[in-house]
Amino acid sequence: MASYQVLSLAFFISFHLVEANGSGVQSKGTFLFGSIEALIKLVPGNSAGTVTAYYLSSTGDKHDEIDFEFLGNVSGKPYIIHTNIFTQGVGDREQQFYPWFDPTTDYHNYTIHWNPIAVVWYVDDIPIRVFRNYQRQGIGYPNAQAMRVYSSLWNADNWATRGGLDKIDWNSAPFVAKYRNFRPRACFWHGPVSITQCAANNWYNSPQYSQLSYDKQGQMAWIRNNYMIYDYCKDAKRFNGQFPSECFKPQY
Repeated sequence: MASYQVLSLAFFISFHLVEANGSGVQSKGTFLFGSIEALIKLVPGNSAGTVTAYYLSSTGDKHDEIDFEFLGNVSGKPYIIHTNIFTQGVGDREQQFYPWFDPTTDYHNYTIHWNPIAVVWYVDDIPIRVFRNYQRQGIGYPNAQAMRVYSSLWNADNWATRGGLDKIDWNSAPFVAKYRNFRPRACFWHGPVSITQCAANNWYNSPQYSQLSYDKQGQMAWIRNNYMIYDYCKDAKRFNGQFPSECFKPQY
């Protein structure tokens, strides 16, 4: 039988970034499939050059990874919600969005739902992106490596804001991001046997998680039509017209 981590941690965590160092945490356990969520309040004010990261990752050169990264900006400019997915060490699948709210004034829920069918990124229960499993057609999918949950606040001013043009203003340090109510509802990894056990008919594989509802598809379409600012599947210059195979597949 598969085992699960179903836990809501109500305590508060604050990450601090100063010129000498950043901060971060990682889960003790590793997981394969489930739902990982947390409430996060991002760095206020001039956050240019900072990145608050919240993601799942395995280890090694052929690692899998599912990312939320929040790219800071100069005061008055919006954050960028940066998403990406790696399979067998291959990423380059970025999609980016402006938030439709101020993510620094209150906590917002960021959830990664991951099952054998698809990965879905949610913000406040609104799906913003889906990456479906087309492994049988030669497209990599993260379904055989255990992943930990990681989060950190770090200096990325060589690329994070306008490609590195806007640097961190250390006079505004310390930069602080706040977390609460971290909740993993996920299948514990117990070695290779978990590849089969965690992919069995568990709650996260139920029909409501195998396909977005009509309402959820409508919510996502609204976000993508109004707030998406970058999609790797539309970057013809980057790929010289040779788009990755999944770009031609329906995702939702």
